[in-house]
Amino acid sequence: MRSRTEMMVDRLRDLQAGTPDIEASAVVSVDGLIMASSLPSGVDEDRISAMSAAMLSLGDRIAAELKRGTLDRVYISGSDGIIVLMAVGEEAVLTVLARSSAKLGLIFLDMKRAADDLARLL
Repeated sequence: MRSRTEMMVDRLRDLQAGTPDIEASAVVSVDGLIMASSLPSGVDEDRISAMSAAMLSLGDRIAAELKRGTLDRVYISGSDGIIVLMAVGEEAVLTVLARSSAKLGLIFLDMKRAADDLARLL
C-alpha cells in the first residue's frame, strides 16, 4: 500500500505532466510544513512551505477584511514566472510555480482539480 505522501507526490507529478507550463509544485500544511513536493533541486522546501502558508493566511485575512468573500487563490507575478497558491481543504496549501507565458485559466482549472483530489488524500 502506498503512503499518503507518495500518492500526493504522484498527483503533483500528474499536474505538472498535464500542464507543461507548471515547473514545480508542493503541498504544504497550514502550519508551514512540507507535506509533498515536486520542487527543483536547490529549492529550500522549508522556506517555501513556511512562506506559502503565511501568504495564504494573509490572503484569507485581506479578503475577509476587505469583504471580498472566501479567498480563491493568491497570485504572485514576477519577471521570471508566476506563483499561485490555493487552499487544499482546511489543512493545506497547493503552491505552483509556472512560466510567465502560462495560460492562467488553464493553470487555475488544473490546480482546482488537483486541490480537490489532494483534499481527499488528507
